[in-house]
Amino acid sequence: MSQDICVVVPTIREYECMRSYFRNAREHGFDLDRLFVLLVTEDFCDTDAMEAMLDEEGVDGAVFDGSRRAEWYEANDVAQYAHVVPAASHAETSFGLLYMWAHERFDYGVFIDDDTLPHDEWDFFGRHMENLHYEGEIESVRSDERWVNVLYQNADEHGLYPRGYPYGAMDETVETGTAEVMDVVASQGLWTNVPDLDAVRILMDGDLRGQAQTRTSKDDFTGDFVADRGQYLTVCSMNLAFKREIIPAFYQLPMDDNEWDVGRFDDIWSGVFLKRAADVLDKDVVNGYPLCEHNKAPRPTFDDLNNEVPGLELNEHLWEEIDDVGGDAESYAAVFEAMADALAEGDWEEYTNGEFFTYVGEHMHEWLDCLDALAAPKKPAVADD
Repeated sequence: MSQDICVVVPTIREYECMRSYFRNAREHGFDLDRLFVLLVTEDFCDTDAMEAMLDEEGVDGAVFDGSRRAEWYEANDVAQYAHVVPAASHAETSFGLLYMWAHERFDYGVFIDDDTLPHDEWDFFGRHMENLHYEGEIESVRSDERWVNVLYQNADEHGLYPRGYPYGAMDETVETGTAEVMDVVASQGLWTNVPDLDAVRILMDGDLRGQAQTRTSKDDFTGDFVADRGQYLTVCSMNLAFKREIIPAFYQLPMDDNEWDVGRFDDIWSGVFLKRAADVLDKDVVNGYPLCEHNKAPRPTFDDLNNEVPGLELNEHLWEEIDDVGGDAESYAAVFEAMADALAEGDWEEYTNGEFFTYVGEHMHEWLDCLDALAAPKKPAVADD
């Protein structure tokens, strides 16, 4: 089978975790020749060691630190858009999306965080691919607050809400049913061990090292589900597979490297935009399996709190501001452009750091322009892999 999956791993320290994912693939008979592994890192990291790891494992891939990313932008005539991917931020996963867009052989993408490990009981890559091709009945979830807690299946026991879930949507009434899905465009695997919570919830759980005292286990998850049309959910990029087609609407937002110091919502907001686009285009996002084990490194909870506070109020309202736009659009790019217009042209004086919405909207437009530039005919690009 051809090399059709680009695996994007933002990493500055635990890249060796990928050996476990490769071992999982071998044990389950998944063809590693399908993978191209893109390690997105920084100039201060040991890129030689990362390349050696890929060579030792016999897996094709490339390592891009900041300098090499700059060279790639120049070689592909998109240097003017380099700022769209923020520096030294988890949102550098957007570089992986640009790389995929420039290489048409990739039909699928997979995001993996370097503080995770696969669960042995699942064929990690195989299950994600099965999810993306699934057609049939699946559990559907909705709430009276129009938000679905992806940890709802055992929430009565653990009481957890994931990072990015609006505080105003808590204490919701959950209803489940059955939906028929025919076109799944993203597969979000969830996580055991350290739950993906925001700093406020971690502090309320009594933890000062960013870990959370309440942990999740395999027993907290009972299978796959989708959020109903018109319902939103958090999308975390630590364990996620997707089809190439969603890239125009899946920009990982410009966090951390901005004058308002807004951070930690890059994948969360991209998930809001993706869900709106998926609803408009009659597509689905499957959530649940395969699980991964999240082994978050200890760090001061207050560091995350400082990154999150500037955007907390905005996170409460983002979904409301894009909820009714782009309804007549017929492509991901068109829905995304409508949402970009709404943010770039809106009046946000009532919100703390409301100007950041304008900033995001402008960057969303530039994201689409960058994708157009990468897709435009040009002289042969310098070999980059």
